[in-house]
Amino acid sequence: MTTPTDAILARRRLTNKLIAAKEAARLKPFFVPGVNVIVGDGSLISGAEAVVAAFAAQFADPDFVAFVRTAEAVELDTDGERAAERGAWVAVSRSQGEHIAGWYLAAWTKVRGQWLIESETFITLRS
Repeated sequence: MTTPTDAILARRRLTNKLIAAKEAARLKPFFVPGVNVIVGDGSLISGAEAVVAAFAAQFADPDFVAFVRTAEAVELDTDGERAAERGAWVAVSRSQGEHIAGWYLAAWTKVRGQWLIESETFITLRS
């Protein structure tokens, strides 16, 4: 049986692959409808549709390669229905390689047996 931590880490790896493949629409099922994402510059993106649209806009840039999130820890709440994932992130472009990076925190919630992202905060520490 897959542990919640393993399930969350597997879903994170899959989001990294979908981002590298520039498949914005396929990212939507990973978010609760009312997701909130604070991006590296401090801006807020609210709602799964808006998050997917933001990814699609970035994917349209021919210089864009990927955003890679590397989890360092996942911790579950006592009920096993919510989790916090923290780790490092990096933006990769064709012209600059790994050029923007920092830390992130993602809140996951279990919805009908599936782990979904309810919020993410990205902090840019290198640009």
